[in-house]
Amino acid sequence: MPSLLLLFTAALLSSWAQLLTDANSWWSLALNPVQRPEMFIIGAQPVCSQLPGLSPGQRKLCQLYQEHMAYIGEGAKTGIKECQHQFRQRRWNCSTADNASVFGRVMQIGSRETAFTYAVSAAGVVNAISRACREGELSTCGCSRTARPKDLPRDWLWGGCGDNVEYGYRFAKEFVDAREREKNFAKGSEEQGRVLMNLQNNEAGRRAVYKMADVACKCHGVSGSCSLKTCWLQLAEFRKVGDRLKEKYDSAAAMRVTRKGRLELVNSRFTQPTPEDLVYVDPSPDYCLRNESTGSLGTQGRLCNKTSEGMDGCELMCCGRGYNQFKSVQVERCHCKFHWCCFVRCKKCTEIVDQYICK
Repeated sequence: MPSLLLLFTAALLSSWAQLLTDANSWWSLALNPVQRPEMFIIGAQPVCSQLPGLSPGQRKLCQLYQEHMAYIGEGAKTGIKECQHQFRQRRWNCSTADNASVFGRVMQIGSRETAFTYAVSAAGVVNAISRACREGELSTCGCSRTARPKDLPRDWLWGGCGDNVEYGYRFAKEFVDAREREKNFAKGSEEQGRVLMNLQNNEAGRRAVYKMADVACKCHGVSGSCSLKTCWLQLAEFRKVGDRLKEKYDSAAAMRVTRKGRLELVNSRFTQPTPEDLVYVDPSPDYCLRNESTGSLGTQGRLCNKTSEGMDGCELMCCGRGYNQFKSVQVERCHCKFHWCCFVRCKKCTEIVDQYICK
């Protein structure tokens, strides 16, 4: 009996440790500023061991590429901010929790919202690392080495220092996917299905940045005649990447895991998702009420738009519970005039506006 009790206790502790590991995430690098490379010694393990949310594989990569960690943190922060912008008018607004899980329990559900979050954060890492390469911040990469586009006019120069999206893509794939690839679940299990979902959405986020990078050019010549142009590869504005991924969220495919350990469409009449599409395996909660088990914060106290019929409207945002009206004072710049030379002087105007919050 004592031996059985010891085995049961060990198994319980192991499962709790796995749950704790899964709850934590590298996203927490966005909430905890990472030291710049000049502030620590290369190969010093304590720096990586102190960073929260890293899986064993990510910790090893941290030890090899310590100077990258600050930019991974910047990428995670960029992704979180974009998530909050895209969902600012929806019931779930990408709220963060003040712990190593960042988004709380809601990420344990394989929903559309989770799919978007994985995609946009992976995209943020590609964006940050690619730019850091161009700016000479990383010793293992530099300017983009992308070949000259075939459709570029002959008399235009292909040069400058482009964003190294190829390196950013490769490194983000290695780092972000490490957590999923080191998990070992039974083939065809729900847990394995969730791993496959995460990998698919990580890839969709990376590809959004990679595919949207485009040629940028600068004119040269006397008096801006533009007789000569120098061109290079440049990342798209991250807001455009967020908009693209939000479209993918709206058309995300419902999937299930097969006995062979692959994802298949729940409804076979729909088109098979490409590597650029988002997928999910669980239905989304309604996010109307606070629910500790799902991690939903609810919409009580959220601002809503009385005149809108969309998700930001009071009827949908408040889930039929009704809303309270209050008045607030807004101060804005107004009656601005340009004065020679060279400044603009404005007055301050106050306005009382009606606002509405969900009950």
